[in-house]
Amino acid sequence: MIPVQGYDGATVAVLGLGRSGLTAARALRAGGAHVLAWDDGAKGREAAEAEGFELRDPTAPGALDGVATLVTSPGIPHLYPAPHPAIAAAWRAGVAVDNDIGLFFRSLGWGDTAPRVVAITGSNGKSTTSALLHHILVQAGKRAHLAGNIGRGVLDLDPPEEDEIIVLELSSYQTELARSLTPDVAVFTNLSPDHLDRHAGFGGYFAAKRRLFAEGGPDRAVIGVEENEGLFLANQLQEATVDDRVIRVSSSKPEGPGWSVTARKGWLAETRKGRQLASVDLRGIAGLPGRHNHQNACCAWGAARALGLGPREIEAGLRSYPGLPHRSQRIAERGGVAFVNDSKATNVDAAVQALQAFERIRWICGGLQKEGGLDALHRHLHRVVKAYVIGREAPSFALGLGPGVEVEICGDMATAVAAAARDAQPGETVLLAPAAASFDQYDSFERRGEDFAARVAALAG
Repeated sequence: MIPVQGYDGATVAVLGLGRSGLTAARALRAGGAHVLAWDDGAKGREAAEAEGFELRDPTAPGALDGVATLVTSPGIPHLYPAPHPAIAAAWRAGVAVDNDIGLFFRSLGWGDTAPRVVAITGSNGKSTTSALLHHILVQAGKRAHLAGNIGRGVLDLDPPEEDEIIVLELSSYQTELARSLTPDVAVFTNLSPDHLDRHAGFGGYFAAKRRLFAEGGPDRAVIGVEENEGLFLANQLQEATVDDRVIRVSSSKPEGPGWSVTARKGWLAETRKGRQLASVDLRGIAGLPGRHNHQNACCAWGAARALGLGPREIEAGLRSYPGLPHRSQRIAERGGVAFVNDSKATNVDAAVQALQAFERIRWICGGLQKEGGLDALHRHLHRVVKAYVIGREAPSFALGLGPGVEVEICGDMATAVAAAARDAQPGETVLLAPAAASFDQYDSFERRGEDFAARVAALAG
């Protein structure tokens, strides 16, 4: 555990006692703070009380008197669609609001040594990019840790040493509120509409992501420039046409003399000052199927190069990467039919990327639709032989796919897997890429993917 520095003898309130909140409470106590804990659910309060934390509802009159900071969990709304009453009370009382990511960066500079930190954000691909970079570093013999929105809670790590590297996946919820964001390397994978209600629109969503590059600024930035927001961000960070602090990632031929990593037709290429430094054929790497994963590989490559790794050791890490569960994960092959679990494709853009990775697709989709509708999917459905729609909104989801694809409304996962397996021919892929959230039927995308895998495993019985 990393003891939180700067609060010795101070009183700190912690709101939300899930994984990150309870860990933050422990880390604050380890740093000498007096912790007041609260969760709106009785289970969270009971867990904190069992560990000896004092419970205090921060919305009660006078509850924030003498409190230095309110630390809140990322899932708790702090501005849109409406601030949690405790956060609003902190604002009125002049109490600073922070989260565990802010506490982590605040605590790094207190020792004699500090690790290097890579922080990765974006709409899609940030989990794969984070896990892939961590894998590359470990395979190259580096002491590396994976934390944040993936792996362990960041304050749950052991106190890091100077020669260690911490790879953080950060969501917009985490970057928006953290009062300190000072990574050595920051990565922006891409941007597409997501969490718009939490950020009051697309502009607010981008602003939350952008904070990772604006609050102190990283020494090096790896920026996906497929969208205008990425181009804007890269342009703001660079000081000259040739600026080695910015590495641009795209699927297009590099323009200008800057530092870039591109993926075109399955080939990764690194170019710097108009000269190609390395190239890798990504097409045969089982853990990185499809164009979207090739872009993730470029982001990880750029971050690894920014950390000083050479092309050969990065390539070795790419080739040995096994892939992440629920992200283009090939879980079985039965009768010449591949079964792929991409339950993490919780929005339209992520599903589009998955649909581009395979040729003849029996597509299992549906769930809790997000803002923006399904129109952006239509021009990417030419590889779909048939769609098998699940979820409570299955009929309306099916209508949203338009007339260009054959659809069967299945409702639940068991029916969809059975129907897709029944119809599939050798050489086809049964792909779970829902293009929707899971919460209408599951408590997480992981549970949805696990159900898919279990139904596929049962087919062999």
